[in-house]
Amino acid sequence: MNSQQNKPATDEAPPTPGPTYCALPLYQELEDTLASLKKAFVNCSDVIYRPFCLFDNRAACLLYLQGGDSHSVDADILAPLTMKPAGHDAGPLSLDDIQRTYIHIADATRRTTLQDIVSDVMAFRVVLLIAFEREALSLNAMKYPQRAIAEPETESVIRGPHAGFTEDLDTNVVQVRRKLHTPDLKIEYMELGSYSHTKVAILYLEGVVNPNLVTEVRERLGRIQIDGILESGYIEELIEDTPYSPFPQIQNTERPDVVASLLLEGRFALLIDGTPLALMAPINLWGAMASPEDYYERFFITNLLRWIRYLFLFVALFLPSIYIAVTTFNQEVLPTNLLLSIAAARENTPFPALVEAFSMEITFEALREAGVRLPKTVGQAVSIVGALVIGQAAVQAGIISAPMVIVVSVTGIASFCIPRFNFAISIRLLRFPMMILAGTLGAFGIFMGSLVILAHLCALRSFGSPYLMPLAPFSASGLKDTVVRVPWWAMRSRPYQTSKINIARQPQSTTPKQRLPRPSRQNNQGGA
Repeated sequence: MNSQQNKPATDEAPPTPGPTYCALPLYQELEDTLASLKKAFVNCSDVIYRPFCLFDNRAACLLYLQGGDSHSVDADILAPLTMKPAGHDAGPLSLDDIQRTYIHIADATRRTTLQDIVSDVMAFRVVLLIAFEREALSLNAMKYPQRAIAEPETESVIRGPHAGFTEDLDTNVVQVRRKLHTPDLKIEYMELGSYSHTKVAILYLEGVVNPNLVTEVRERLGRIQIDGILESGYIEELIEDTPYSPFPQIQNTERPDVVASLLLEGRFALLIDGTPLALMAPINLWGAMASPEDYYERFFITNLLRWIRYLFLFVALFLPSIYIAVTTFNQEVLPTNLLLSIAAARENTPFPALVEAFSMEITFEALREAGVRLPKTVGQAVSIVGALVIGQAAVQAGIISAPMVIVVSVTGIASFCIPRFNFAISIRLLRFPMMILAGTLGAFGIFMGSLVILAHLCALRSFGSPYLMPLAPFSASGLKDTVVRVPWWAMRSRPYQTSKINIARQPQSTTPKQRLPRPSRQNNQGGA
């Protein structure tokens, strides 16, 4: 027996669904075309067939999915085609006349194959079939329910736009267009998923983005062969550079202003139909720690908030490990009074510091997950009350020491200071191996773990761009928007890592200058 026949075809593309006859052209007779389409839509009870007669006495039929607002179908398609206008002769209408004169729909496309009709009906379009015509009209006439534009709950700001993306791709594209009124904003569409046929839009600014980056995006998306794309997370895992890295290499957001700002820096964005989250790349560590509000407040306030975030990033990653190492191996680094206080609190505790930290961290993560899964009205109350009750009960029972409860609580608060949710999860994940290293090797283990993380970050790439750029490799001009943000009038160039062909953002003349003369003292006295 041939061994090639038994080998599973794991590298082959998934088969295209649907009958093979769908690739055939339309039939001359309307009944034959409808019979073939009914075979393709067998057991699809939501497909509506609306037969009617044109005012030139020819049979016609509308195909669409139920569930939408059919007012436009009645007013802009059926009414003009069924009511005979005054002065019309008895001759049959051509498809050109119907499309130009009698169809009051702007988005109308000709279709010539059964497969095109099947795809358009499944894409929530209305298809008009007419007897003795070898072409059909695909119309964007149905309005289906969708969520209204609202502020993203995970990226709320005090100062700045409060509009967020929805699950409708066209609505999201329009929101980005409203931010960038230029024909240089290019939008390319693709369909991914052999069954879902999910529409994906690639957005970039021509003349700003590196053309090689756009080519790489097209190639990575073109390599995706999967049966369905239901959310942006599918695409994120399929196109990232290092899939086994705990750090995200693609940023996601629900805010159109964030997408527009990164497009202006020479990056690209992906908008996916069916999800409010947009994907953007390349990114770096500093962008993951930036909040949208950083660019709307004055730079003094922004720098203070950024320093607080980086301080608590260090706390979220290292505080439990440092406490474990100090109380287990390196007690000499503590002041005597603090050491005596911790020793007295841990005197009746039966478990070592590592077991205490693990039990409290896992309990805290469980409470956080429960708060997310429970209804909003009770989720926050359960997580807060649960943490207070469990922590107090554990201390009173002598199972957990009071300093450990304080350390875990401060660590949990610190993780909430990280603005990007996917980056905060990475820090929470790395906290556990760091605690194991601290519990087994002490301060030396923390040092070695930090070196491993730093080496990994130096080697990490996001679509070929270094993750620690502009610090590694070093670029002095790129340091204007990292741990600190200089004023807007001082950021005259785009990041070199993303835009090398159009680096200038603004001229030096935009620097603020006092142009009104100061009133002299003599004038003030005269006015008095």
